[in-house]
Amino acid sequence: MTNQATPPNDHQPDDASTQPYLRRIRSFVLREGRLTKGQQLALENHWSGYGVDYQPALLDLDLLFGRSAPRVLEIGFGMGKSLVAMAKAAPAQDFIGIEVHKPGVGACLSEAVTQGVSNLKVFEHDAVEVLAEMIPEQSLDTVQLFFPDPWHKKRHHKRRIVQPDFVQALRSKLKIGGVFHMATDWENYAEHMLEVMQAAEGFQNLSANNTYVERPEHRPLTKFEQRGQRLGHGVWDLMFKRIS
Repeated sequence: MTNQATPPNDHQPDDASTQPYLRRIRSFVLREGRLTKGQQLALENHWSGYGVDYQPALLDLDLLFGRSAPRVLEIGFGMGKSLVAMAKAAPAQDFIGIEVHKPGVGACLSEAVTQGVSNLKVFEHDAVEVLAEMIPEQSLDTVQLFFPDPWHKKRHHKRRIVQPDFVQALRSKLKIGGVFHMATDWENYAEHMLEVMQAAEGFQNLSANNTYVERPEHRPLTKFEQRGQRLGHGVWDLMFKRIS
């Protein structure tokens, strides 16, 4: 479940928004793959039930879901299989997924319909803009970022989504006591995440030794994690709670 994993493109236009916490350098390059027939049909037939169109206006999440419940937001859900699995396993919670790649959104909708999931809404848009413009302050119980693009070349590290400004923007959307949960199979990115989060105001590491945590049972194993294990990579989970 990768977050916007596409080859770098240093000519990608910068974000010219005046919002102070929007990154001017994007963490993704939008290169659309071809939609399968099933993905296209899912978008045509089920977007109205699951999809949320981007607009610069705050959402009423209780109205969106038709109830008040704990809310989990996932950034970059890839093809959506594990996001749908989590939503199905936790019907008392509401899930919001954000992904920029249309084939993944179509696949997620198809899987949600197949699994009969109703506690899920999906955006096809830049997560930073959705967070800034549409998600109310202190409205989320959990934010998930699993296997984001590691931008492993040093000259591209500036494109990594976990940066101090992004973390503080995200912090304002979490409730006090809410958790930012990250996972990566790139050790260097894990170290980068840990460094950024340890320095971030208002967060407390939930690790007993102030480093990483064991994968919690509610996070399904993804194909990217399994791939990493086959290649001999480790996987690192980080969980930080908002305390102020």
